[in-house]
Amino acid sequence: MTACLDTNIFLQIFGRRQPWYPILGALLDGRLTLAVSTAILLEYEEITSRLSGPQRWQEVVAFLELLTHLHGNIRFVEPQYRFNIVTADPDDNKFADCAIAAEADFLVTEDPHLNALRAAGYKPQPITPDDFIRRHLVALPGQPI
Repeated sequence: MTACLDTNIFLQIFGRRQPWYPILGALLDGRLTLAVSTAILLEYEEITSRLSGPQRWQEVVAFLELLTHLHGNIRFVEPQYRFNIVTADPDDNKFADCAIAAEADFLVTEDPHLNALRAAGYKPQPITPDDFIRRHLVALPGQPI
């Protein structure tokens, strides 16, 4: 299963007390592949460095490299086409373009602008992190994950 995480979600997967820590767990055990592009990584870097400092960004890079070597579950894509699906906030198109180019199953977000994907006819559908965790990462009693 492949997902693209918007920046707000990505920043909140680190730390056991973070609300979306199960997403990190799925990355760590190889159940989830993360789709990223250069534009997304640059935004992750900008926000992480601004909020937590450049050293924290270096730790995130090391984490992503580790996942790449352990499970190969970081999918680096460079969209060759700009779909321009998100008109309300064009900067969000980097997430839609990456999710489409990576043939991701989901775009995990709480950003309502990315709901434009719902009617666009492309495979990746936006899903909130809570729904994603509940539906795809947390097993019901008696069911395997």
